[in-house]
Amino acid sequence: MPGVVPDTTIRPRWWQWPTVLSLDAAVIAMAWQTLMAGALGVPIGWPAVFVLGSSVWLAYTCDRWIEAWRLGDRPLLTPRHRFHQRHRGALAAVAALVLAADVGVAFAYLDRRDITAGLILTVAVLAYLLSHQWVHRDAPWRAPKELVIAALLTAGVTIFLRGAPGTAALVGMGGLFALLCFANCALISRWERAIDAVHDQTSLARRSARLAHAITWLPWLAVAASSIAAASVSGPAQTVAVCALASSLLLALTDRVEPSMGWAAARVLSDFALLTPLVPLLAWP
Repeated sequence: MPGVVPDTTIRPRWWQWPTVLSLDAAVIAMAWQTLMAGALGVPIGWPAVFVLGSSVWLAYTCDRWIEAWRLGDRPLLTPRHRFHQRHRGALAAVAALVLAADVGVAFAYLDRRDITAGLILTVAVLAYLLSHQWVHRDAPWRAPKELVIAALLTAGVTIFLRGAPGTAALVGMGGLFALLCFANCALISRWERAIDAVHDQTSLARRSARLAHAITWLPWLAVAASSIAAASVSGPAQTVAVCALASSLLLALTDRVEPSMGWAAARVLSDFALLTPLVPLLAWP
């Protein structure tokens, strides 16, 4: 297994803060939700966007908080793990405030169906955290965390778009987003597999060397799928497919240059690659 040089910087570099604070994941989810809603002609207000963003932030922050706490005195090889261990109290307080705002906005502005669907998804996220961090950490039959994360993120992005008139279009857009998320998480597991070994963290890349090598094809699979989608549709739906194509190409490029730039920069760039919806969203009047 090739070694990974730990990022031992005392403070995260300025470009690492969005990842360390889990802000990138929240922005990615909100951007794709808004883009898909516009493409499907589904009116979506700020409450649904806020609830999704805050919920994604809470899920990522809780997962990293638990992981940093579980590591205890083990070496902490990433800025995000060190930050969450050193600032456990402050992060717990902020998370409590965000949770209160999240629940408050949901019950004040969302309808009963959306609240029910959100609660079901919340139970699924909590079940994942319980299984991944404690109960089934070493179970060989456990579903890869990268696949589960992609499924949960896709469910969160599409949960408020259930009433869209084009079900097939929603499924297609959700499928492209899920594939991008899976490729993103799988590539990160490949780049950080030596770190995961030290942290005793299971990952898709650690299952076998052959599987770790196969991960490099995932962004190209996303390129193929999004290219077909972009050629098959028109209008706003095509914009979604083009964004997916741009993201998958950026992921493939990041994987290609990761050996020279290092895993820390590649980790940030892989998340940046999923922010392509911001381009049309900012360009639209």
